[in-house]
Amino acid sequence: MSSSAARAYMTIGDVLARLQGEFPDVTPSKIRFLEAEGLIEPDRTPAGYRKFSHADVERLRFILAAQRDSYLPLRVIKEQLESRPPRTLVAADSQPSAEVALTRRQLLDATGIDESLLEELEAYGLVRRNAGGFGSEALTVARTAGLLAPFGLEARHLRVIKAAAERELDLVEQMIAPLLKRRAPGAHEEAGRTADELSELVLALHTALVTAGLRDSLGR
Repeated sequence: MSSSAARAYMTIGDVLARLQGEFPDVTPSKIRFLEAEGLIEPDRTPAGYRKFSHADVERLRFILAAQRDSYLPLRVIKEQLESRPPRTLVAADSQPSAEVALTRRQLLDATGIDESLLEELEAYGLVRRNAGGFGSEALTVARTAGLLAPFGLEARHLRVIKAAAERELDLVEQMIAPLLKRRAPGAHEEAGRTADELSELVLALHTALVTAGLRDSLGR
C-alpha cells in the first residue's frame, strides 16, 4: 500500500500528481493562490501542513476545468461552488468540460456584454436560458457576440450563422436517426458518439470552406 493510500488525506504533492496530467500548468503556488482566494479550504496538520481530501481534489478539478474550458473568472466560479452541494461538482475525467449554470448577472459579468445585447441575443434565439440557468453554450455565444460587436456585427447579423448551424444540425440528426431507432443495448450511446464525430467533421468542413472563400475574396 502506498503512503498516500495509507493515510486519510493527501499532501499538495499527491494533489499535483493527480491533476498535472490533465492540467499541466497547475503548481503549488497556483493551489495556494486558490486557497488564499477562498475557493478551497484544505485542513491542516498540527504542524501546519495542508491536508487535502478527495473532495478538495474534485473541487480543484472543477475550478481548473471551469477556468480552462469556460474562461470563467474566479468570482463566478466561487459563486457556483457556493450555490451547489459538493456532489454536483463534475469530475473532469467523467465529462470533457465543466458544465455551468449561470444567473443572468453572472453571464453578463463573465462575458462583459451589456443587458441590451443579451436581450437581443435572446430575442433572436441565439441565447437560451435552461431550467438551471444559462449553460456553457450560452456563455460561448454571448462572449463571442461581445467580441464581434466592435466589428459592427449586431445580434440580427448573427441570424445567418444560426441558420447555418441549424442546417448542419439537421444533417447530423438525419445521419444518426437510424441509430436512435435501434433497440439494441448501447444504441443510444453509439448514436451520441457518432453525433459527436459527425459534428466535429461538419465543423471542420465549415471552417475549411469559409477559409477558402475568404482566401479567394482576398486574392491570397
